[in-house]
Amino acid sequence: MFKKSFFNLNLYKNSVKGKSIMIRVLLSIVLIILMSCSPNSREYEKSFDIPLMKKNEEFRLAGEYDSLVILNKKYYRIAEDKGYEEGKALCYINLAELNLSLENYPKSQIFLNTAEETLKDSKNNLHLARFYNIYSRLSSEMRRRDKAIEYNRKALDLIQPARESKFKQNILFSIYLRQATYLVGKKQPDKALVFFKKAGKVDDSGMADCAIADYIYMNKNKDSAYKYVTLAYNKAMKRRKVDGVVLYANTIMGEYYMANKQYDKAEEVLKEALTINLKIKDIYAYYLKFIYNDLRVVYENKGEKEKAYLYLNAYTEAYNKTNSSLLSTINQDMESFISEAKTGTEEHKSKVQWVIFLSFAGLSLLALYTWRIINTLRKRKADLKSEAENLKSRINDNRQEEILEMAKRNDPEFLAYFKEVYPGYIDKLLAINPGLETSEQVFCAMLKLHFTSKEIANYTLVQHRTIQQKKYRIRKKMNIPTETDIYVFFDRIK
Repeated sequence: MFKKSFFNLNLYKNSVKGKSIMIRVLLSIVLIILMSCSPNSREYEKSFDIPLMKKNEEFRLAGEYDSLVILNKKYYRIAEDKGYEEGKALCYINLAELNLSLENYPKSQIFLNTAEETLKDSKNNLHLARFYNIYSRLSSEMRRRDKAIEYNRKALDLIQPARESKFKQNILFSIYLRQATYLVGKKQPDKALVFFKKAGKVDDSGMADCAIADYIYMNKNKDSAYKYVTLAYNKAMKRRKVDGVVLYANTIMGEYYMANKQYDKAEEVLKEALTINLKIKDIYAYYLKFIYNDLRVVYENKGEKEKAYLYLNAYTEAYNKTNSSLLSTINQDMESFISEAKTGTEEHKSKVQWVIFLSFAGLSLLALYTWRIINTLRKRKADLKSEAENLKSRINDNRQEEILEMAKRNDPEFLAYFKEVYPGYIDKLLAINPGLETSEQVFCAMLKLHFTSKEIANYTLVQHRTIQQKKYRIRKKMNIPTETDIYVFFDRIK
């Protein structure tokens, strides 16, 4: 009896041992397959990352929106076919950066969320550094400045130990430039200059020169500013390209002339900047309103009030429209890209299944174990989806004071900010008269804030008589009875 039990025990042990060996063999084979399928990071950096980033930057600076989107679609397919997850993430990040330039922040957030999910298991510091740097820019645009600095520093910490390469230099330039910008915002100009100069050492496009010139002009003496601004301007002109660098150079040169009260020269280079912007507006459309505003200031100081008012209206219209038709097209393109990416992922999974099935068709038990493992991994991956967080900017407690100051400065962004502070107010005015022009909406907003006719005339650079005429036209358009105080009328609208 004892011998029989002992024999059964040994048989059980041998059976368990056999199964254990089989499982170890299976896992070893799966590991070998996974390792053989994993990309060589250095090889892909040369064949994928560097050429993609080089062309992406060329198209971005040149404002070639269509070419940039097509480029990233092409490289996404390549990454999908080769199973290069970091490459797919890089395409997402590039499109997130594009949408940032177009002020399409929700779409940028979606692409960054997708890139973050794709990179969750990545050990590639360069791709992670680029991700956090672009995320820092989004945080900055959304006025989450502490988060912006935190993400930028994380990007810097990640990239510093990485081996030297062209890909690293490309990312490092952007990280340095953003770090410098944040330090300027934190009133640390000396530290900012250190990072501006670091950016200059790894940049050959001229963008760093423009940024340094802009910084010097804003924070140093005029003689030093002239030297740096002229250097950046001349370098940009020698490139003989119509792109974001020469746009930047003309704008800072114009602002330098404005600061030195050389308004004729400022007018000349700012109009050149305006011409350049119209050629590359597919990506740099957001720049247009700043040029309009600079020209407004130029004409105000030259005493040409009609031209100043013309550019003020142009700025206001450009700001309020926010390129809605362009954004609509962009959103369609981005949805198409996301849809195509999902389809590509499913096709890739299908191919992998067939390869695994054919490879292990003769080993039914091994195929069963392998299928279970892959199926489990697929389900886990399918479960890991994140929704885009709602992007909301918090309004500071002193927003009422800010909006009053904006009105006094005749700030072109006044109406947009007024709509944030008084949500739905302008919509109620338009419900009374849908034909209210933008300038009339601004006028009604100033009446809502109880500015007198004299104050409005001073702030908007028109005569007192013109304001009285505007009040009369507003009364007619809004059907305000003559016996009703116009300020009381606008106060009653909540």
